[in-house]
Amino acid sequence: MRQRGWRALVKRTVDIVGAGSALVACAPVILVVGAAIKWAMPGPTLFRQKRPGRDGRSFEIFKFRTMSEESDSDGRLLSDDQRLTQLGKFLRATSLDELPQLFNVLRGDISFVGPRPLLTKYLPLYDTNQARRHDVMPGITGWAQIHGRNAIAWDEKLALDVWYVDNWSLVLDMRIAVRTCSYVLKREGITRGAGFATTEEFTGSKQKPATDDERAHA
Repeated sequence: MRQRGWRALVKRTVDIVGAGSALVACAPVILVVGAAIKWAMPGPTLFRQKRPGRDGRSFEIFKFRTMSEESDSDGRLLSDDQRLTQLGKFLRATSLDELPQLFNVLRGDISFVGPRPLLTKYLPLYDTNQARRHDVMPGITGWAQIHGRNAIAWDEKLALDVWYVDNWSLVLDMRIAVRTCSYVLKREGITRGAGFATTEEFTGSKQKPATDDERAHA
């Protein structure tokens, strides 16, 4: 469902007011986290990366850096799991690494609620139905995040994103926002499992997409 009309205006207004207020309220936390990263990990404080937004248009996403830049004897970066620091694990577990994305919300790159913006290199790997996750603005949290986050398989995660696109409403956004708070407090679904910093790489659809009923009750 395309986000147009007065509902889209309300959603954008909530994003602007909410992100602005959150940045003011969280300013001390942002400063402390930034200082802790500078002390614990040499290099930049922020992680910046190009991600596809609505209609696949590229934007630069901001997050607090959670991994070191350690490399092996050949100069190649170690695996994500090996480079994820103890501070980084804490930031991901508490979702504090996501705070800089409030600036993305203010800029209109993303919303508070929507399908998570994934890697640009995944764009040609989606099937026609999965690609519809880009029909709406991506978000900091979404329908897939409250149904398993990184602990669920890619096909299920993408099916949940498409279900959100087809069933979007302001009430659904409120429901997702409230349930996200519970997930953050419980620290659920942070990783795919042992050996993963978050989840495995997406290499294309491997199984039959879930039905509408399966997505709604996953």
